[in-house]
Amino acid sequence: MEKLYARQSSYLLLVIDGDTDKKAYGYVTRIKNGETQVLVFQHPIREAGIQIPKGTVKPQEDAYQAVMREMKEETGLENFYVEDLIAEDFWENADGAIHNRYFYKISVSNVPDEWDFQPTGGGDEEGLTFRFFWISSEHEVELIKGHGDYLNLIFT
Repeated sequence: MEKLYARQSSYLLLVIDGDTDKKAYGYVTRIKNGETQVLVFQHPIREAGIQIPKGTVKPQEDAYQAVMREMKEETGLENFYVEDLIAEDFWENADGAIHNRYFYKISVSNVPDEWDFQPTGGGDEEGLTFRFFWISSEHEVELIKGHGDYLNLIFT
């Protein structure tokens, strides 16, 4: 079996090769009352739980372009700044699919404490409404598997 790598800052991790889909994740952050907060949303399908905004990297995109597009499509936010790629890894989903994941730190200001938004990207999200809100620690809510893997790099 061929080995692939995962990068988190300067650390190198080895994982098993497989077919991969690229996914771009956004830890959208703000500072409120001197405290860092991260944007999450409650998916209307109960089993889908609480998530961070993310999506698939399209064939003609790189991960940076995908995270920019996904943040707009999933959150409705227009004014944000992609600060940094904070982690890249290879992760096995519950269905056995291997995802090449890219986690970005994104900053915003002057945004509501909570809001509802209907994603504009189509597909499985067509007609759904996501409820967005902010968390102030990595253990404040239980995110679905894999979404909180690098929150410790935000809440340091």
